[in-house]
Amino acid sequence: MFGIGSTELLLILVVALLVLGPKSLSRVAQSLGRAMGEFRKASTEFQRTLNTEIAFEEKAEEEAKKKAEAARAGQDAAGQEAAAQDTAGSGPAPGHSPVSGRAMTTEAAAPGPGPDATPPAAASGARVNSAAPGEKA
Repeated sequence: MFGIGSTELLLILVVALLVLGPKSLSRVAQSLGRAMGEFRKASTEFQRTLNTEIAFEEKAEEEAKKKAEAARAGQDAAGQEAAAQDTAGSGPAPGHSPVSGRAMTTEAAAPGPGPDATPPAAASGARVNSAAPGEKA
């Protein structure tokens, strides 16, 4: 305990019994026992809180490491992808067929108006008949 052997403890109890007397010695022992119990509870609670905080900090550090590694892995993958594109080339030149590599004609290279294109008559402000044939507009 405190480096006190059984003979030293017995000697201290005998001296306390002589000094305090049997009635007050029981009250002092009871108070001392309660104080020791409260001290143990407080130290156990402190230790539990400390361990919880340490575990929380370790978990936060682990998550930060994982995020940093994931970011590093993402950057490495992006760098490797860019290097692969640089070595493989960027594909066929504009206006060239991706299959044969030959130049395409201007009709094939320049796409016509898409499905969202406005008819020329509507763009000029002229009225366009959207009714089906045989229906009144």
